Amino acid sequence: MHFKHPELLYALFLLIIPILIHLFQLRRFEKVTFTNVKFLQAVKLQTRKSSQIKKWITLFTRMLLLACIVLAFAQPFIPKTTAFNKAQETVIYLDNSFSMQAKGRNGSLFNEAVQDIINSIPETESISLYTNTETFRNTSLKTLKKDLIQLEFAPNQLSYEAAYLKGKQLFLDQGDTSKHLILVSDFQQQAKALQFEADSTVQVTLVQPQINDRSNISIDSVYISNTSAETIDLTVTLSNQNTPVDNVSVALYNDDILSSKSAIALDKEAEVIFTMPYNEEINGRLSIEDSGLEFDNSFYFNINAKPKIKVLAINEDAEDAFLKRIYTNDEFDYQSAALDRLNYKLILDQNLIVLNELSSIPKALSEALINFTKNSGKLLIIPKDEININSYNQLLKNTNLNPYTPIKKQDKRITKIHYSHPLLKNTFYNKVSNFQYPKVEHTQQFTSNSGAVLSYEDGTAFLMGNSENYVFASPLNLSNSNFKNSQLIVPVLYNIGLQSLNLSKLFYTIGEANSIAIPTSIGQDEILTLADTKSAVIPLQKTYSKTVVLETGAFPNTAGILEVKNKNKVIQKLSFNYDRAESQLNYYDLNALENVSLASRLETTINNIKSQANVNALWKWFVIFALAFLIIEMLLLKYLK
Repeated sequence: MHFKHPELLYALFLLIIPILIHLFQLRRFEKVTFTNVKFLQAVKLQTRKSSQIKKWITLFTRMLLLACIVLAFAQPFIPKTTAFNKAQETVIYLDNSFSMQAKGRNGSLFNEAVQDIINSIPETESISLYTNTETFRNTSLKTLKKDLIQLEFAPNQLSYEAAYLKGKQLFLDQGDTSKHLILVSDFQQQAKALQFEADSTVQVTLVQPQINDRSNISIDSVYISNTSAETIDLTVTLSNQNTPVDNVSVALYNDDILSSKSAIALDKEAEVIFTMPYNEEINGRLSIEDSGLEFDNSFYFNINAKPKIKVLAINEDAEDAFLKRIYTNDEFDYQSAALDRLNYKLILDQNLIVLNELSSIPKALSEALINFTKNSGKLLIIPKDEININSYNQLLKNTNLNPYTPIKKQDKRITKIHYSHPLLKNTFYNKVSNFQYPKVEHTQQFTSNSGAVLSYEDGTAFLMGNSENYVFASPLNLSNSNFKNSQLIVPVLYNIGLQSLNLSKLFYTIGEANSIAIPTSIGQDEILTLADTKSAVIPLQKTYSKTVVLETGAFPNTAGILEVKNKNKVIQKLSFNYDRAESQLNYYDLNALENVSLASRLETTINNIKSQANVNALWKWFVIFALAFLIIEMLLLKYLK
């Protein structure tokens, strides 16, 4: 037993006083005169003995009464733990990542934790609290309460190891204190195994709230699955974390105007395809209705206005009128240059370069074209009838195309269309099995026929490519082939030109280190800004002659469509989305962990910490005993004869 005010126990020495008084009173006798003492002898002896017993009992009762009063004022108690006399210091990590939007007993897991803090911690008590984005050190709940209520979900989550180490750093250097680190999270599975270092100075408690509903449907990604002269097919991928759903509605908005809507049955994964006009500028937002996590119910993307596709034809003796008829001014910026008068500075500025029947490819041109393809440029090679095969093969090998063999064939028909090739996919409504087969008189042969787009009747390739660069096996001049007059030339060459334009990415992911090339030229003192409806920032940027590369990191932190501006002029729009990793509702099993305590409610954990500093107070019992002894004394004096 311990005492809150042990110095008051010295008052027990005062109990000597009633003892002394009582002893003196026992020696004092009162003489009473009687006529005949003979008859009172026995009564007198009996009365004196009874009186002494009564006085001793009364003395004992009074001493107990006074002792209980003194002990009550000293406030005795029995501690519940050995750490009752240590100062308590509590640090709380509150996970505010998007996965904490999952539904618990009363609303989201995050809101449950916030309410437990508000309801369980006294307003004047000192605590330290931190989230993935905010840190509040050595403050009181009264000061923290407003900020706590206004906390928002964050797109980036600390690793659990980093959260543990940061929490240890927030403890104050106050000597011998009882340190409690509480990590509140759903403990969603991450790449690394979950473990915490043993530290005897810190008591770690992991609070993993109970999740009532693990169902969640998310929009995971968007990509362009097909491009034609008139339309773009936009494919949307969705995933489901629980039981299959018969009807999931997916809405497509363009500038907040509903553009299209589709409904699908969703088991685990599914795709939805929206078809949109090719030349339309789209500031898109995809939306679903789902009662699970909220952050992955929307997905932003944008398709900017498409510039004219730059095509450069390098000719020697061959005419290029057929190229001019295909690459018209409404969609293409077509230029033609003779090989002997070629300005090499034009090459890197093009989207597509056509080598139109050159007898040989000069080494300087070959090196320039290799560098051009490495910078996302596209190449189309049409050989001459008589060529320097070595100069061609050097370029073909360096552009991932199959080289020519020295063998030369004659009189072939083009009979096979490879409809599954990316160049021709969805180009034809129906597969044509009987058409007027184009002919060639002289043709080269490739070392391999893989990647063929069009083939001869013997299976060898007439046109092959790898979705980036393409090469014909034969010249296209009318003296060698009637392919120019075929119905195939327009869709083939047009699609090669169309796909040579590298469309800007549909979206970027928040939190990743993105390098975004903006095709623009700015002055020496000019800068580009990223702006939304509320704010604008100046990102890190590198300026080149015809592009500005923006580096994004900490900004933006909110999903949406941002404008790239040069002063007040909007150059381009960029879409940013939250990382979908937290859409997967998979959690760690904490029971196997060592060196930590586990709980499912933050309120319970806080109350347990309080109880370690609590004691069983006994002063009330001593007050009750004092009253009891007072009553006993009164009864003794009144009824004991």
